[in-house]
Amino acid sequence: MATPSGQVQQQPQQPAQQQRQPGGFGQSITGIIRLAVFWYFASKFFSPNKPVSNEPLVQISNLFHKGETLDMWLYLSEHEKFNDFGNEEALIWHETNIPYAVWGPESTRSLSIDYHPSEAVKHNGSLYAHVFFARSGYPPDPSDPEYQPLAAFGRTHPVVIYLPKSKADKRKSLLGGSSDEPEEPSEVVDESQNNVTDDGPTEWTSYWKPNITINLVDDFTGYTKNAVPPNVAPYLNIEPKTGNYYPTVSFNEFWLLRNKLIQLNETVTELPLHLEVSPISMTKWQLFMQIDQSFQIHRSYGSMLEGEADELKRVFLEGNPYLLGITMIVSCLHSVFDFLAFKNDIQFWNKNKSMEGLSAKSVVVSFICQLIVFLYLLDNDTSWMILASSGVGCCIEFWKIGKAMHIEIDRSGRIPMLRFRDRDSYATNKTKEYDDMAMKYLSYVLFFLVACSSIYSLKYERHRSWYSWILSSLTSCVYMFGFIMMCPQLFINYKLKSVAHLPWRQMTYKFLNTIIDDLFAFVIKMPMLHRLSVFRDDVIFLIYVYQRWIYPVDRKRVNEFGFGGEDEDQAMSNTDVATTDTDDKKTK
Repeated sequence: MATPSGQVQQQPQQPAQQQRQPGGFGQSITGIIRLAVFWYFASKFFSPNKPVSNEPLVQISNLFHKGETLDMWLYLSEHEKFNDFGNEEALIWHETNIPYAVWGPESTRSLSIDYHPSEAVKHNGSLYAHVFFARSGYPPDPSDPEYQPLAAFGRTHPVVIYLPKSKADKRKSLLGGSSDEPEEPSEVVDESQNNVTDDGPTEWTSYWKPNITINLVDDFTGYTKNAVPPNVAPYLNIEPKTGNYYPTVSFNEFWLLRNKLIQLNETVTELPLHLEVSPISMTKWQLFMQIDQSFQIHRSYGSMLEGEADELKRVFLEGNPYLLGITMIVSCLHSVFDFLAFKNDIQFWNKNKSMEGLSAKSVVVSFICQLIVFLYLLDNDTSWMILASSGVGCCIEFWKIGKAMHIEIDRSGRIPMLRFRDRDSYATNKTKEYDDMAMKYLSYVLFFLVACSSIYSLKYERHRSWYSWILSSLTSCVYMFGFIMMCPQLFINYKLKSVAHLPWRQMTYKFLNTIIDDLFAFVIKMPMLHRLSVFRDDVIFLIYVYQRWIYPVDRKRVNEFGFGGEDEDQAMSNTDVATTDTDDKKTK
């Protein structure tokens, strides 16, 4: 039997390191795990309907026994079909006496090498890993006289993967900067990031997988012939004569992140390769498959981008287990609080009868900010679920304007126009005066910051068009300086010395969500500006809490439902009088 070639150099055994995958963190952990668990148990206990037949049920089982020792050979070849077992250069790893389905240190073997690719592999050529197992003492070569068909099995797996090459960046300097700017290095990109409007042919680039994990599935289940569970059937290697199956060989790439792949080109002379063989339980193997399938389902529905799956895996790999458990719990609470805040916000504006003490201009500005974000997402080809969520938010913000102001349609001109008029409860008291005063001075600060940010973006950043520059500049300002629009309400509270008019129930839920966002800011990798934007909201909410503490409840002011404390006292007194009169009549 051939021995491993000296073409590769062995290195000390070390586990494959996982790298960080940048990207935003989707809020879909709970849904993904729930779908994966449901899918697993559904496929576990609900098999396809058995065909109506008079033939007796035939059970198929594993050809190998638990604890049986195996020998392993791993070849690297540029051909998908392999039969050159005597090629010493192709054999890179050989192990003996591996106990099958036995959990112990002797069942796990690993090797780290440096592989020198050929010229064909460097220029988008293919490379396959052919792994063969056989009972100890038996060869895997079918041409060997001692070969036994029931004693050897194997599987082929590609080591080189092909991904779409990133399209040419259509962004440019709108001021006509120099065209000889250095191009950014090529990165592993997802198909969803490609510009779908480009009608040119798709170019593919080859990438190297630096880690190959071979798992022997611990499966001794007796399956009924023609009734194998659908999630297991594609992976069963059936022996045609006996009808039984060989041990399942799985190439585990669940923890192989996209950013760990190495791009192949003519300058690459040496590539790292970590090899590992180990057993895996049937439950864990199926769980990995179901989670991958759930990722694909979420991507097909547009609820998850390609990079978010790797980001979720990175959190599980590199996050603190205790902090990760707390994060999963509070993520569920975040969804609950988000729903309660939405419910109470709609309830507040639906029942609100007075705009006294409330900033109407902040409502209008909030709608404008929401509309800017929606147009920005629409311009950047965002998934339809995020667009739908942002669009619904725009509609709700516009509906709130109708509750805060009178909206009329002016048909005097050729084109009907919308006219906004202040409500009497807002214009006939000090609220409008204080709101105008706060917006006047804050608008000076905001316009200055917007102008500076837009000029910086125009000079040092690249954009597809002037429209794209306007949207990206306004969106950046919304994210960075949007909290300034919360300040007019603070100023009104300060002038009126009261906070009884605010929707405190809704604000409480939002404040709890902000605290949860603070926790995510420490767990999830994100830009520093976005991380600081999370904590700036805490400052605003703490000021609101401080104002609620220092300003006592004014019994003369109306609350969010248009009722005041004196109205409640008067209603109670009227009820007592009516009750007393009724009792006197009954007595007579």
